[in-house]
Amino acid sequence: MSPLVGGGGARSDGGALRVAVIAGGPSSEHDVSLSSGSSVRAGLLAGGHEVIWVIVGRDGVWRRDGEGEPLSVSPGGGLLEADVAFPVLHGPYGEDGTVQGLLETLGIPYVGAGVAASAVCLDKVTFKELMSVAGVPQVDYRGLDEASLRDSPETVIAELEPLGLPVFVKPAHFGSSLGIVKVSSREELPAALAGAFEHDRRVIVEAMARGVEVECGVLELPVQDGREVLASHPGEIVFSGDWYDYRAKYTPGGMELLIPARISPTAAARVRELALAAFTHVGCAGLARVDFFVDGEAVLLNELNTMPGFTPTSVYGKLLDASGIAYAELLERLCQTALRRHRREPAADGAARAT
Repeated sequence: MSPLVGGGGARSDGGALRVAVIAGGPSSEHDVSLSSGSSVRAGLLAGGHEVIWVIVGRDGVWRRDGEGEPLSVSPGGGLLEADVAFPVLHGPYGEDGTVQGLLETLGIPYVGAGVAASAVCLDKVTFKELMSVAGVPQVDYRGLDEASLRDSPETVIAELEPLGLPVFVKPAHFGSSLGIVKVSSREELPAALAGAFEHDRRVIVEAMARGVEVECGVLELPVQDGREVLASHPGEIVFSGDWYDYRAKYTPGGMELLIPARISPTAAARVRELALAAFTHVGCAGLARVDFFVDGEAVLLNELNTMPGFTPTSVYGKLLDASGIAYAELLERLCQTALRRHRREPAADGAARAT
């Protein structure tokens, strides 16, 4: 298995970085974010960097170390004199462009996608519509708003029939498989839709996809002559349940990641190609994990996560590690990419490639 190759490395002045790791948040993924943030903090410390631990409470209040008075920030004033921010936040508020916009106003470099790409990718309906325009093959779906279901429920149910059964009903803005219901009969749909709308103003209904679940890590590298984006070797998700739910994702032993995935070389190349295409089309930066269904030679895009989990059981770090980039080095490169982007050095489009 050939490793990823590319730029990266130490800070230009050779010194350690002062990194503000931001975790928690008011979304339902608060606990997952804290676990991810703890792993990032440990990895940065192991790499010789200084870490400022910022916890966003469930009430949305920011506190250093999660204690004491709320943080006070000013536009253009940075964040706790940090060199770079690492917002390890999942779901609404953390991945929807909200925090990214705040960090922009503070004038601090930050890891991950910007405001627009974050907002697009967290909204599953908008993301899939953009991928459809770009011609990326994906799971069939329908996006719904609450008013349409309220005004004409029978029409909505009829419009979902081409998806077949079973289908998955999902809140459009949630991650980590939260709020998802598998529906196996037409009679179950109204209750499933009503339940999803209790969580979100927008809902997506997706057809059941055949084949295996495959994930691919994308990493943007800080290179001297512009921008280089690489795709990891695809990994196959193996789990014992009916589908890859929250419990399988975050319970130790709930899933197994096989690298390389047990798919053909042609399908593996297609996964990497589409992962890079999706990353580029939505204007992502830094990193992403792109999820697929693979059935023989057929590859269908499922979704793109702009801030994938960094917990001990999370897939993204394992994919990059298996592709030649150890965890501490991965965090270093992400921070360096954020710094380079913020300095607005010449940014050629660069080559996006899979290895």
